[in-house]
Amino acid sequence: MAAIVLLSGPALAAMPGVMPVGERHLSVMVGSAPLRDATHNAAVRVTVWYPAAPGTKESRIDLGPPGKPFFIEGASAADAPFADKRLRPTILLSHGFGGTARMMAWFGLALAEKGYVVIAVDHPGNNGQDKMTVPGSMLFWERAGDLAAALKAAKADPAIGPHVDNTNVGLAGFSLGGFTALVGAGARVDMARLFDFCAANPKDGVCMPQKEFAVTMDQAKAALASPELSVAASRAGEDHHIPAIRGVFAIAPAAIQALRPESLARLSMPVAILLGDADPVAVPATNGLAAAKAMPGAHVKLLPGVGHYDFLGTCTDAGRAATPLCTATVPQDRTHKAATDMALAFFGKALGTP
Repeated sequence: MAAIVLLSGPALAAMPGVMPVGERHLSVMVGSAPLRDATHNAAVRVTVWYPAAPGTKESRIDLGPPGKPFFIEGASAADAPFADKRLRPTILLSHGFGGTARMMAWFGLALAEKGYVVIAVDHPGNNGQDKMTVPGSMLFWERAGDLAAALKAAKADPAIGPHVDNTNVGLAGFSLGGFTALVGAGARVDMARLFDFCAANPKDGVCMPQKEFAVTMDQAKAALASPELSVAASRAGEDHHIPAIRGVFAIAPAAIQALRPESLARLSMPVAILLGDADPVAVPATNGLAAAKAMPGAHVKLLPGVGHYDFLGTCTDAGRAATPLCTATVPQDRTHKAATDMALAFFGKALGTP
């Protein structure tokens, strides 16, 4: 059985040695992006966070209207020089359904300031900056390819590449990003399994239309069978793993019923799963705990009273008034610290402490 620990506060003591964080942006062409993107654009946006040179001046990352943000993420310095010339362990980060790379900056920045290079993307057709699409929302196994392409582009970049250890890579993700991380590690997708589960459990949070973009399971099933998407849908169960993955950290992973349990059991790298026990969207019993059941070596932690969207950036008063995503009853700073402390301890063992 997977180890399950119920936490009432931060899991681990904070690690010493915080560095300023630099931020750079790239663009990479991905073959499946035009099918998912509303404008049929092949370019995928990439955000890279990394330890910057001492004394680097950072600027706050706030999301929302200028002067009245909805979410507070942290701080970084655009195009700052790297802290040194070292090759560093690298973590690929996937956002949730309808999110963005920067919506997960609170997590990525915490890893970068401890010495990791963190590479995140905005998944085509399923991010908060662009128009959402049904293909972008339902061809979610293609997200692993976005991360693989981003890693390749970062390694080829003259400023970033010398610092990216693409032989020592971790995967991290929130919600559908957690699913993405497991697929990138080698788990196999079976959409018929998800549709069968949702037919029997239509009120499960994953089976319901999502707040960010409402698509019913019937609409999704019809879309994947359509001439437009059927060829792409036929590739769902293929191997989408990313080479050199040495650890997976999944936060409130969703759509786990679309993964074959036997493929989860075959994953050879360590896996850690962090859940909120008050999550109505990616219900732990049918998602994170179901994944852990298939992976006897997985390490699982439950945070009491924590809901799904608590793992987004810290909500401001303006955010709580404006968006239904700001519903945390447990202080988000406490939840975030539990997540980043657990991730740093996990990746420190799986990849090595930078």
